[in-house]
Amino acid sequence: MSDVFDKCRTWKDYRIAKATGLYPYFRAIEASHGSTEVEIEGRRVIMVGSNNYLGLAADPRVKEAAIKATEKFGTTCSGSRLLNGTLALHEELEARLAKFLNRESAIVISTGFQTNLALASILGRHDIVFSDRQNHASLVDGVRLSFATERKFRHNDMEHLEQLLAAAEPGAGKIIVTDGVFSMEGDVCNLPRIVELSKQYNARVMTDDAHAMGVLGELGRGTSEYFGLEKDVDLVMGTFSKSFASLGGVLAGPFDVINYIRHKARSVIFSASMTPASIAAALKATEIIEAEPERRARLLDIAEKMHNGFRAMGFDTGVSVTPVVPVHIGDQVKCFRFWRALHEAGVFANPVIPPAVEAGHALIRTSYMATHTDAQLDQVLDTFEKIGRKLNVIPETRPTVYEPVQIARPGAGVRGNKASETWAAGSAGLLADKGFSLEQLSRMSSREMAGKFFDAVEQLTWRAANLQPEDLRRLGGAPKKLWEKRSELGGLLLEKGAHLFMRNGDGSSDGNQAERN
Repeated sequence: MSDVFDKCRTWKDYRIAKATGLYPYFRAIEASHGSTEVEIEGRRVIMVGSNNYLGLAADPRVKEAAIKATEKFGTTCSGSRLLNGTLALHEELEARLAKFLNRESAIVISTGFQTNLALASILGRHDIVFSDRQNHASLVDGVRLSFATERKFRHNDMEHLEQLLAAAEPGAGKIIVTDGVFSMEGDVCNLPRIVELSKQYNARVMTDDAHAMGVLGELGRGTSEYFGLEKDVDLVMGTFSKSFASLGGVLAGPFDVINYIRHKARSVIFSASMTPASIAAALKATEIIEAEPERRARLLDIAEKMHNGFRAMGFDTGVSVTPVVPVHIGDQVKCFRFWRALHEAGVFANPVIPPAVEAGHALIRTSYMATHTDAQLDQVLDTFEKIGRKLNVIPETRPTVYEPVQIARPGAGVRGNKASETWAAGSAGLLADKGFSLEQLSRMSSREMAGKFFDAVEQLTWRAANLQPEDLRRLGGAPKKLWEKRSELGGLLLEKGAHLFMRNGDGSSDGNQAERN
């Protein structure tokens, strides 16, 4: 008899990762030293893995506002907004944000994730949602919780989006939802073209500006302000856990729509409201964001310095034009090793592996604050260079030339830098020399056979990171050529599996099936 807990008991990745010292998650921060340095396991490290873009989480004014609100209202509202959980502070923050974002109305919700779940309340059975494939998980779940039909378009691929819009039922309600800044790769959505298509096909537009609000635009209002399209974007979402130094989210737009969400969204009416401290912190952060534009200018200067600093060493930072600076590593285990070496050298960054990125596209995600000092940034660059050479991620000598990065400064209009071939292939989920994606591979033959190949890749990868005595004895007799290619075994196995699928698979004749499903 099957047990629903079986999958939990047989899951080995966690135990293997812990045993090899390559487990990078749930690291407890024991103390904060300002906004840019933290203490973990007794070691003080430079924080370049936070989304505290403007450095306001440690600002004395924000902390004091949170303390005073707690003293006045207590630690919690003990109820939902609908019933007993609305404070005058909630209404003050909503009015302030509606004005800041140039919208008729705004609602604040307990977390950013719950804010995107509220999208489900306005989506009906006859509506169609067009979503970028790299949208945040909260947007994905917000659509899933609705009764609407979802159509996913390839990342920032406007031709694909137009094809989907053109094929949709003309009379259906339509909305295009997209991240403003994509949180892993740091590029910006093609909002000008999205707006054009929305008008052509009578669709609404919503942007998730979690990583753009406070950062992009002359006044920090996000992606639509950056492109000068505020009147053409119907709904804008933002989070307080990043630039606004708090916890919660905001959804702003037409009064009738926000009022409907206020009374219908399950994530609003069945969840306790934002705490007094969180509301007061977000209010004070909004005030500072409006009064101190120099923070945004400093942040973008830092982004430019770090992008170009990494590129000058030979690292690939992909398509990003924002303070999200991803450093491509490729192999998953090497990415974890890179992360561990950074941590031991005093730098906190985030390893990002599938499914957050495509297989073979593992990266170290760094992100910066306006409060980082030049000395800290130089130390980060120096540490990356030493580890990158040691792990053969970058060459021993710096490249003689590199392509400088354009940053999304006000008025620049840039959306992304030109990707290298390696980055483009990895980001698209392609085996670069074969031209097909892992998703397509999994559909070329039975899911069982595909699953076995992908499981074998993962097992080989973790096995390489956790060599046992018997492994070493066997490797002692292995050909030198095979030993030199040990880091490529996962990819080689996938390639061999792909050839097998192409010869014997049951769906190889239908190369476009994966895109249609």
